[in-house]
Amino acid sequence: MKLDQAVTLTEDRLAEEGGTMRELLGHFRNRISPVLIGHPEWGLVLERARELPITMGALPFGFELPLHAPEPRADLGVSLASGTRTAAFFRERERTDPADETARVIGRLFRRMDAEDSPLRAIVGRKLMLEHDIGSARDGQGSLPGIFLRPGERPIMGARGQGHDAVTVVGALVSGVGWELRDAERANVERVYLAQPEDTRMDSFGVFPSRSRAIRLAVMGFQSQREVGSYLESTGWPGQLAAVEAVIQRFEERANVVRTGVNIDVQEEGVGPTLGLTLIVKQRYTRSSRYWLDGLTDWEPFLKALSHEDLVVSEKLTALADWVSKPTTLFAKSGRYVLLRGIHHIKLVISGNQLRQAKGYVFLVLSGAV
Repeated sequence: MKLDQAVTLTEDRLAEEGGTMRELLGHFRNRISPVLIGHPEWGLVLERARELPITMGALPFGFELPLHAPEPRADLGVSLASGTRTAAFFRERERTDPADETARVIGRLFRRMDAEDSPLRAIVGRKLMLEHDIGSARDGQGSLPGIFLRPGERPIMGARGQGHDAVTVVGALVSGVGWELRDAERANVERVYLAQPEDTRMDSFGVFPSRSRAIRLAVMGFQSQREVGSYLESTGWPGQLAAVEAVIQRFEERANVVRTGVNIDVQEEGVGPTLGLTLIVKQRYTRSSRYWLDGLTDWEPFLKALSHEDLVVSEKLTALADWVSKPTTLFAKSGRYVLLRGIHHIKLVISGNQLRQAKGYVFLVLSGAV
């Protein structure tokens, strides 16, 4: 069965189970350690999930877990695609509720994807991701989620003259949230693309409408510490390269790091000072049929390496290791499902030339196409 058919079938069956993601997530509480998401914090997640249709469970969803924070809080991530029941839900919400800014943003992006001969769809396909700030939300912060696009159809690789593709995706994102792409932002996006070495790729593009204005770029595939340093220097990243090198070196001494990724924030004035590092111990290939399958011990070496960092809460690492599980069969009134759970990646955040944060990104994949 093709992926699109599997998603459609799973959406149809989930619609028989309830109306919102709150109802779906309620079934998984006993599978999520209170060390990672506490009971009051879980209530906040469910409150936000009440605004989302249950059919979103047909595509990957999950949580951002701050491993450095003693509080057991989390942000919620979901994904959706045009041409699905979930997309129809947001189209209807956009039509009937002019105050729903999230539905309006999704509607704008899906219209660009669905346009005939869409340049955006040729690069990213029909999917987008939302990151809802819940545990990380600050007082007075707006409610619009972060919006992400991934070039899954036509990967944007370094040294291949794809600067126009990068600008196409960024232009769609910023116009989707109601911004106008500024000339300096466009030039900076092109500049950081041109700095990419061969065999690296722009893995995702994101904007956070409720935070300070920036364009988040995730660039993956660096093969060495030196390659990362050269790239950051070429982009004009204002931090100290020695701080980045020290973090990478520590982890390379403790675990087999096969590739490295960086998250940078492109702003009008240049690249922002905060840097995200993703140290890859398991190479994932988006088009692989086993993309969402983790071996039960794949993450053990990296989690052990992470345990040596003073900022990490050890109890959270133990609970995170237990997140990874074998495919599990679930039974519901609409039939049988298979649930996959795993760690997608772990991000180390450097700011003020210090390692300040460690975040675990965990996923759940649910399929009724059994």
